[in-house]
Amino acid sequence: MHHPVAELPVAVSGNSCPTQQRPGARGVAAPDRDAGRAQPFAHLTSASPCYQLCMTTRAPTSVVLTDLFGHEAPEQVTLAWLLDRLGDRSFGIVLLLLALLGLLPGVSALAGALLAVPAAQMILARRGPVFPRRIAARQFETRRLARLVDRLVPVIRFMERYIRPRWATPFRATKRVVGGVVLLLAPSLLAPVPLSNIPLALVIGLVAFAYLEEDGVLLSVALAVALIMLSIASVAAWEALSATGWVPGLL
Repeated sequence: MHHPVAELPVAVSGNSCPTQQRPGARGVAAPDRDAGRAQPFAHLTSASPCYQLCMTTRAPTSVVLTDLFGHEAPEQVTLAWLLDRLGDRSFGIVLLLLALLGLLPGVSALAGALLAVPAAQMILARRGPVFPRRIAARQFETRRLARLVDRLVPVIRFMERYIRPRWATPFRATKRVVGGVVLLLAPSLLAPVPLSNIPLALVIGLVAFAYLEEDGVLLSVALAVALIMLSIASVAAWEALSATGWVPGLL
């Protein structure tokens, strides 16, 4: 479960828990992806209350993003490097960033096309998004990305006051459902209708953030809104086809 940062143990004294270091932070092995590295809680037994607290604490997304570019980060980073550093957050963060990109006029169609890649891989229950080698190897300037993250983190930190892990759902099934909904919504961003990309991108971003923060309540609401948006888009597409005279020909 998500615990506020202030509630995390911060010292070692007697039988107290060791200093809490969040998965994905600098110098800490991320789950599953860094099994070969030293584990900070290896000396604790599974029956220990400290073990249960330390191993179930999930770092807020704002903390993961803040720690993304540390002193060891190179001057140029690749998409593959970023995905590896994000660990199990990679799907949610990629969906969220692409949804924000979909809000911009002129590039929403590109965002819709790119969203189909991670969405399809979520349906297949892949561990992380995989992009073509040419895209994954593309380099970005670390300083610019760090500035972008610095602007985004305060907004995410504010939202985390109200969005938290609750209503736990099966991880793999949830991943596939989210991927399926995003895959259905993504083509709607290709529609050449002014401002139609904004509500769709906002819904995709809401679904992505709820999935990222493991908030089952918000995710349920976001998925319900997504289904409404899909119904509206389907009706609009049917009306457009009817107006062109294609529907009578098909029937």
